[in-house]
Amino acid sequence: MYATAVDIERLKPPGRRAFLPWLFLLTPDARHLVGGGTPLPWLGGLGLAAFVGFYVATVYTGLDPRRRATRAPVLALAGLAAVAFALGIGYARNWLLCFPLLSLATGIVLRGRRFLGPVILTFAGSAGVIASVRGGPSDSLTVGYGTVLSGLVTAAVLSLFETVAQLRATRQELARTAVEKERLRFSRDLHDLLGHTMSVVVVKAEAVRRLAPRDLEAALGQAADIEAVGRQALTEIREAVTGYREGSLDTELDRARSVLDASGIEANVHRSGPPLSPQAEALLGWVVREGVTNVVRHSGAARCEIDIRGGIDRVRLVITDNGHSVGSRPADKGEGEDSSGGTGLKGLAERLAAAGGSLESGPDGRRGFRLVAELPVDTEDSMEMREPGQGPQAKGVRTA
Repeated sequence: MYATAVDIERLKPPGRRAFLPWLFLLTPDARHLVGGGTPLPWLGGLGLAAFVGFYVATVYTGLDPRRRATRAPVLALAGLAAVAFALGIGYARNWLLCFPLLSLATGIVLRGRRFLGPVILTFAGSAGVIASVRGGPSDSLTVGYGTVLSGLVTAAVLSLFETVAQLRATRQELARTAVEKERLRFSRDLHDLLGHTMSVVVVKAEAVRRLAPRDLEAALGQAADIEAVGRQALTEIREAVTGYREGSLDTELDRARSVLDASGIEANVHRSGPPLSPQAEALLGWVVREGVTNVVRHSGAARCEIDIRGGIDRVRLVITDNGHSVGSRPADKGEGEDSSGGTGLKGLAERLAAAGGSLESGPDGRRGFRLVAELPVDTEDSMEMREPGQGPQAKGVRTA
């Protein structure tokens, strides 16, 4: 749930001007100076002016994000402490109220630092000792308590507001990251779905055109396949939009045989090994879909072999064809790959890497192309340990 503009305004930390009204604590001292109740009033006036100037400088630099990490706030605080001790020792009485203001400024400058507490306790103890020795309108305990409380409360309030701001920024960043991941997932799914489906439709439409003049029944069969592929594509796109699509390796292998046969490419499919987890089935199904699409589009091959061998820990999928050499295929020049790098075999390499697997592709000897995918048998644990995009990238990738 996002914060409204009113909520954001309410959660803003106190500004620099919020701490200036505390200077009215020195009103009795200023009144005594004007009324002549203070010895050496000119010296007291200089001290009061210096204290106000250092206090304002400390507050403004301590709450300025660009200057907080510099020496300016600390130097201003040191000057403020020197003037507060001079006025407290020299005049005592109401001038001891400079120490709570000094502590407040200390909480602003030193908040979040380990030595904040000792510094404030030092100021409070000093104020208590001066009050007990020189006397004043308040006893030493009251002055010391006020000094401790003002500094610690100020530091706690400012730290709390900064923590809330960091949490809000983190939440917004997490929401933005989630949106980007979902957008990337959808773009990959849509590319893989439509790329393969359109290739199948084109291939079978060409088969209809070739078969219609001499074998109407076979042509009608291919047309029925086009209709079935279109209906299945609509279902898969709806599932991809909602994020619940789970591919079936056996279904993809059956489709691979169909599209290869319709393209005039001899298909040899071999599968062995124990049953795979649904996650591994889905990932290898994507690899079969993308690999066969590339064979149909770019290889000019007469034969394609798909071999799946499962072991105890890992499963290996190999797709080979006897088509053109890799350097002569248009896809090797980046055709079909968008600027984000999230399509084709490169996108599949990222998916497999996130599951602890790998994807490699390249020329198979002097002629043909070879695509190799490996996955751990139990991919669900691997997916929990990795983020998308981590792990090895595809080598020699060509994209649909």
